[in-house]
Amino acid sequence: MRRALLPALFLALYAVQASAQLFDDNEARRRIEVLRQTVEANQKLLDDRLAKIEAAEGDRSALLDLSTQLNALRDDLAKLRGQIEVLSNQADAADKRQKDLYLDIDTRLRKLEQAGEQAQKPAANAEPQVSEAENKAYQAALDQFKLGNYALAVSAMQGFQVTYPSSPLASNAQYWIGMAYSGQRDYKSAIAAQRKLLTAWPDSNKAPDALLSIAAAQETMGDCRSAQKTLEELLAKYPASSAAGSAKSRIAACKKR
Repeated sequence: MRRALLPALFLALYAVQASAQLFDDNEARRRIEVLRQTVEANQKLLDDRLAKIEAAEGDRSALLDLSTQLNALRDDLAKLRGQIEVLSNQADAADKRQKDLYLDIDTRLRKLEQAGEQAQKPAANAEPQVSEAENKAYQAALDQFKLGNYALAVSAMQGFQVTYPSSPLASNAQYWIGMAYSGQRDYKSAIAAQRKLLTAWPDSNKAPDALLSIAAAQETMGDCRSAQKTLEELLAKYPASSAAGSAKSRIAACKKR
């Protein structure tokens, strides 16, 4: 009986051990699965944190770039403000010079108007008379200058010269063409116009004023040396002219700069 039970006992014990072994394997697998899930969860958490860190670093980099750009813009604005201040000072100085010149022009303009009125009166020893049509056309062009319509003044004076090329007022018209260009701050064209007067009408009574206008344009352009030479030329050629007095004061002002 014992011999019969012994194999059965061994079989039962083996089954228990096998069950225990099977239980240990399942438990191990469960724990491994738990650990794997834990690792995966931790990895996901790590990946999320790394992504946030990278995003934060990207934001910081973007902020640094933006800060650099803002600093550069501030520097540019500071430079622009400095340039604006310099240009504003130059514009103020140019305006003052132009106002001084226009005061001289106004005096001469009144004399010219008086001369125009006298030109309409016949005189035995007078220079060739200006016709009523010529004088009317000239005065109309001059009125455009007085009103500050400089572009129209240029066109009107040029039209006058085309219509009346031999008029005694042709050189005057050329002078006001130059002055109208100065009024538009086109100083290169102004100088060229006055140079044309000096070449075509060297004996014109507007020649001294033309040189004075050239000097004023050169001063405004910042070329004080050339302006001084022009003023000295005026004094040498037309020492008795009314423009000579203005030339002397302007030479003194140039030397102080």
